[in-house]
Amino acid sequence: QVQLVESGGGLVQAGGSLRLSCAASVRTFSTYAMGWFRQAPGKEREFVAAISRGGGSIIYGDSVKGRFTISRDNAKNTVYLQMNSLKPEDTAVYYCAAGTINYSRLESQYDYWAQGTQVTVSS
Repeated sequence: QVQLVESGGGLVQAGGSLRLSCAASVRTFSTYAMGWFRQAPGKEREFVAAISRGGGSIIYGDSVKGRFTISRDNAKNTVYLQMNSLKPEDTAVYYCAAGTINYSRLESQYDYWAQGTQVTVSS
């Protein structure tokens, strides 16, 4: 069982930055690919970014490419999402997820999910 705890959400003005963290309570963190997803009110959950087990492979959703950066520290069992140049349309609940696959854009490939953290970007 993997428990994921997020932190770092909040309210920020457009153009600002936030960094989300997701800490995993598992000794074998390096065997899990990690992903970030988000869900805005009234919309389906959307892929944001994913990183492979060792951190060598990364993919991004088109809407965040060039603005967001995913990274991980396997020694700290933590994955990060650095969000820069935030826009009001980035407002959503952000979820991190862990899966035993390599890495994926698909929600169905992830086995464990955090509770979600709210990010609100004001215009």
